Amino acid sequence: MTVFLVGAGPGDPGLITRRGAEVLAGADVVVYDRLIDHSLLALAPSDALFVDAGKRPAGTPGGTDGDARVGAARQDDINALLITHGRAGATVVRLKGGDPFLFGRGGEEAEALSQAGVPWEVIPGVTSAIAAPAVAGIPVTQRGLSTSVTVVTGQVGDEAGPGGVDWESLARANGTLVILMGMATRSEIARRLQAGGRPAAEPVAVIEWGTTARQRVVRTTLAELEAVRLGSPAVIVVGQVAALGLSSLDPRPLHGRSVVVTRAPAQAAALSRVLNSAGARVIELPVIAIADVPEESDALQQAADGVARYEWLAFTSANAVERFVPLVRDVRSLASARVAAVGLATASALEAHHLIADLIPARSTAEGLVEELPPAAGAGRVLFVKAAGAGDALGVGLAAKGWTVDEAIAYRTVDAPPPRAEVAAMVGEADVVTFASASAVSAYLRLRDTDGRPLPVPPVVACIGQTTSVAARAAGLSVAVEPARASVEGLVVAIAAHLG
Repeated sequence: MTVFLVGAGPGDPGLITRRGAEVLAGADVVVYDRLIDHSLLALAPSDALFVDAGKRPAGTPGGTDGDARVGAARQDDINALLITHGRAGATVVRLKGGDPFLFGRGGEEAEALSQAGVPWEVIPGVTSAIAAPAVAGIPVTQRGLSTSVTVVTGQVGDEAGPGGVDWESLARANGTLVILMGMATRSEIARRLQAGGRPAAEPVAVIEWGTTARQRVVRTTLAELEAVRLGSPAVIVVGQVAALGLSSLDPRPLHGRSVVVTRAPAQAAALSRVLNSAGARVIELPVIAIADVPEESDALQQAADGVARYEWLAFTSANAVERFVPLVRDVRSLASARVAAVGLATASALEAHHLIADLIPARSTAEGLVEELPPAAGAGRVLFVKAAGAGDALGVGLAAKGWTVDEAIAYRTVDAPPPRAEVAAMVGEADVVTFASASAVSAYLRLRDTDGRPLPVPPVVACIGQTTSVAARAAGLSVAVEPARASVEGLVVAIAAHLG
């Protein structure tokens, strides 16, 4: 029984530490804060218990690190929750924005766990106090400008009271000030810093949702800080370095865009990774899950044992590859068979098993595969590995070309459970939704939120290939994006080109 206090990082899910991701992967219980990127929850086992312990600030916006102005009873409830699950023998991950020990009340939780005799371990996280300015092109220290940095909460009031801040003293210290949770009190902070000697023209940068696709940066001065109209979480940087505007010459093409990924968790990672690299905020919403078909397991194994009988093996999805190829007990039995893949994604799945597709049609559809696979010369046989309920276009088309087609059912798709309320809300604000299969389209349209309402469809619908696009249009959706070649990379490039 161990409770891990894990820093989720400053917002970008890619900035969680390797150790943090490893611990999440073994969690029985995940107790998470409101400001973490919810795609991080996909790193935990799907059967883990997920507890939303997000604190909603009472009249004061919060920062990425820490929780602004919450009642002691609420924190006591969280402490009790961690203790209860820890004592029950569970592996508990307390997932906190930024770093657990920087305005994150992780110290209070660790103290409570120690007093209760529950083992705990802290996994440090990247704090927004450093990361948000860095991503905005602001080094918090710079030779000739600032040789020190002070990280401070945006607390105002009695400086002599508990947690009070002596702003006038901070003003007299040279160096950079990084203020977390200070948007609601920014006017008073600016006044007191000026009263302490900081000039009204002192450069200031305000960074909202730092490191994420929603990042916005406003540069101003102490005198004009009150006029900044950004929300929380936000980081305020005060000092000469705030005037620096270091930035990449090649901004990421999907920065500021939100994209919904509907693939099953096992297949979502590749698309999410490419979208993140392009600067998008990824909202993972698995609408289908891949399941075994127990009644077909013996027949599937027999097909795998008999692959030497076939001239061609045909795959129309990466899932079919993943469910079938590992069943082949002796890879030498594949020597006489050629392999057809419907598209690049399926071909990539084959390559992961050291198999190179002999045929990838120009049109990434079952019909395209039929068109390009040659007619049978004599009594030729094809094994088509498919999903339960998949269409018969390939089987019928190949039979018309003289092939004897055997079909092996490798898996079935089932609807995923309804999304959590916060995920459904993010979908409603997204710019793009992506589909990689016809089954994902129909499953998405069957989804309901926690109130039983259909999920909204984002303005831009992007489909990875022609078959998926046909299914989406048949379902009444307007498909705006379809790449020339059906691949994860091609889909992201096409989305970026469409959004301009």
